Amino acid sequence: MIEYVYKTRHTLENESKYTEWFKRVLASESKNLSELCFVLTNDEELLEINQEYLGHDYYTDIITFNYNNGNEIQGDIFISVDRVKENAVDFNVEFDRELQRVMVHGLLHLLGYNDETEYEKSEMRKLEENKMEMFHVEQ
Repeated sequence: MIEYVYKTRHTLENESKYTEWFKRVLASESKNLSELCFVLTNDEELLEINQEYLGHDYYTDIITFNYNNGNEIQGDIFISVDRVKENAVDFNVEFDRELQRVMVHGLLHLLGYNDETEYEKSEMRKLEENKMEMFHVEQ
């Protein structure tokens, strides 16, 4: 089950398209979906979560909470729409494309990929691009 929670004015135009995309990404990694929740929120809420749960005092675009059980993927992914908008401008990409990148980035974390070192960051970018291509695949 995939749930979308909106704590901002921005909503996904076609939730079912996103859901099918995430299922394709999980299948490509031989993982099963248990429960996944995407929470689209703002800078202030994500800053509070970052401070309270991670001990970080800065804004971020995404925080992922992993509750996986073996091959069963389960987690909560909090996304700051404010950060995504700013990143889209900074990277000169459309907002929807940047949102997709951030969403799949969170899912990749649940799949066990990290981005702490420069090498991991480079690999994560490649994976993001690869998995984003699956968004437009119709099945």
